[in-house]
Amino acid sequence: MTPDLLFALSNILVLPFWLLMIAAPGWGLTRRIVASPWIAAAPAVLYVTLVAPQLLDLLVSLANPQPAAIAALLGTPLGATIAWAHFLTFDLFVGRWAYLDARERGLSAWIVSPLLALILLLGPLGFLLYLLARLLRTPSTASPGQLQ
Repeated sequence: MTPDLLFALSNILVLPFWLLMIAAPGWGLTRRIVASPWIAAAPAVLYVTLVAPQLLDLLVSLANPQPAAIAALLGTPLGATIAWAHFLTFDLFVGRWAYLDARERGLSAWIVSPLLALILLLGPLGFLLYLLARLLRTPSTASPGQLQ
């Protein structure tokens, strides 16, 4: 498979979970599916599949990271696909945590869903904004564990 095809596949592996968390946060099936940390396993397996053949070269570059070496790695279709699978895996795991945390706190989906979209699109920025919203927003009148 080409890096372009693997790149597209990586997006397909995470999209259903993001759609459930963002568009159907209160649906019982969403809660049951997202409750498992295994939702991030498929993009992680893709990442490992891409990294394993390159492992020695990657370890050399990452053991003493230099901007030029990292730029050279990321500047290839394979390097970009590896990085993308890495981002998608961890963004999904963080998004899952934020979704579950918001449900436990009874935070409104009107607040949480846009923040989940930001976690998907801009990872750390969305995560920090979720943490800020978590501090500033009082829980809705929903019972604990229920996201409206």
